[in-house]
Amino acid sequence: MRLSFTKMHGLGNDFVVFDATRRALDLTPEQIRWLADRRFGVGCDQVLLVTPPSGDDADFGYRIFNADGGEVEQCGNGARCFARYVREKGLTSKSEIRVETRAGIIVPRVEADGEVTVNMGPPRFEPGALPFLAGETADEYLLDVDGQELRVGAVSMGNPHAVLRVADVDEAPVRTLGPRIETHPRFPRRVNAGFLQIVDPRHVRLRVWERGAGETLACGTGACAAVAAGRRWSLLEESVDVDLPGGRLRIRWDGKGGPVWMTGPAVTVFEGEIEL
Repeated sequence: MRLSFTKMHGLGNDFVVFDATRRALDLTPEQIRWLADRRFGVGCDQVLLVTPPSGDDADFGYRIFNADGGEVEQCGNGARCFARYVREKGLTSKSEIRVETRAGIIVPRVEADGEVTVNMGPPRFEPGALPFLAGETADEYLLDVDGQELRVGAVSMGNPHAVLRVADVDEAPVRTLGPRIETHPRFPRRVNAGFLQIVDPRHVRLRVWERGAGETLACGTGACAAVAAGRRWSLLEESVDVDLPGGRLRIRWDGKGGPVWMTGPAVTVFEGEIEL
């Protein structure tokens, strides 16, 4: 089976995107892992499928597969690339697009300057939304990791996030602590681990160990979750610049239960064909 694909990235968080609107495409976990392999495949953090919607409430469906082959609910950088992809491929002429994900409807909007703003929906803090094993909802939780007690915020942006404050993200033990938090037994479906440095109330730095992908250059939902947690801790203002290793996202949340808004770039790298 020979397939056309597009390689894209949002701040270095990179994707292989397939159009499955005209012909159904069911990729096996083994095929996804091979596509994601940076030596033997194309190389990416996630594989994205553009599909027809299941109903009349959306323009497209959106499936997301991590590099380990597992399907996940949401991907913010992928959502921006998704919006640019369907426009560049002539699949829609709309600037604002309703997209159906496993986590619900999201609404990316392609701006005049080519950046994409996404309504990511409201953050959820109830432990059951992630899921996270805890007796009741709290601003912070103590998490025992190999005998070390960590204070984390637990946030769902349609996918699960644990947010940990650090003094300096450059010195944070992301590659050692990240996988331990990801697979902690209190997160039954694993979790994305965000390491958050607050520079000032309108500016943060962030590194994210992503569930099923390892550390990535950027994580859109992770940036949203980090700002939501920081707002809940009364440490951040409504609009925050989030600097990730791959670049900057602008995140806005009123802190009152409304949606989180994310704005950032989406870039097409190249087009190709591959035999599966």
